[in-house]
Amino acid sequence: MSTDYQQARAALGVRLRELRESCPGSRLTGTALAARLGWTQSKVSKLETGRQTATADDLRAWAAGVEQPESAAELLSRLGGLESRIRSWRRQLAAGLRPVQDVHNEAQAGATVLRAWESSWVVGVLQTPDYARAILGSFAELHQTPRDVEEAVRARMKRQEGLYDPGRHYQILMWEAVLHTRICPPLVLVAQLDRLQGVIGLDTVELGFVPLEAALKIPPGLGFWIYDDRQVVVETWHAELWLDDADSVATHLRVWEALRASAVFGADAQRLIGRARRAIDA
Repeated sequence: MSTDYQQARAALGVRLRELRESCPGSRLTGTALAARLGWTQSKVSKLETGRQTATADDLRAWAAGVEQPESAAELLSRLGGLESRIRSWRRQLAAGLRPVQDVHNEAQAGATVLRAWESSWVVGVLQTPDYARAILGSFAELHQTPRDVEEAVRARMKRQEGLYDPGRHYQILMWEAVLHTRICPPLVLVAQLDRLQGVIGLDTVELGFVPLEAALKIPPGLGFWIYDDRQVVVETWHAELWLDDADSVATHLRVWEALRASAVFGADAQRLIGRARRAIDA
């Protein structure tokens, strides 16, 4: 969770406390508000101290509970600002996997230069349908989301249309470990490796791999996308971070450049894919 996000959540908590303490008629205690709302007192405390992120329903209830319903719009606007930076999987996946894919399709369609680093799996824009099905299915199980896997796979495949757009350029880096990760059946991984070999010839894609034995300037860390040097999307286990402040973008660009310095491309990248292919057959 970013420091900026923590500060914004704490600021929201301060505003919630101000509204409680300015309740018309008399100062309302946290215990009294909790009783009004049917909450525990600890929930009120966590929201006011920025240790818990409020939901939209929480904020509407708070505004009503402190007898200032007109403040709901302001509180929801503050929450929107938080969620423009961190988007929890619990909330995003409430309607299934497909809507999340649509959001990423739109984000990538609006970018011209797309840089990526991935250390855990093949990036979505280069996945085969079967590989995508395995990845998305595992996340549906992890987050216990509605299982609209097939719709999500179709949406992810649509994203690949951008690979053939001459006005778009993809600069994708992955750790060699991605080529060996058995997140799917062996035959599915074989087809995925074949797909990557074919991508290397596209003039819109610069595909590189950081070998396992390469000297690294920085640890592999989490995967991320950078869109037109203006926005970064980082995926964690509990949420996605959507960052557009200059410092965050600059930091991720430096990370990407440091990893690129250890990467191989072209024929050398093909050799790494071939090594992974042979390991499956062994």
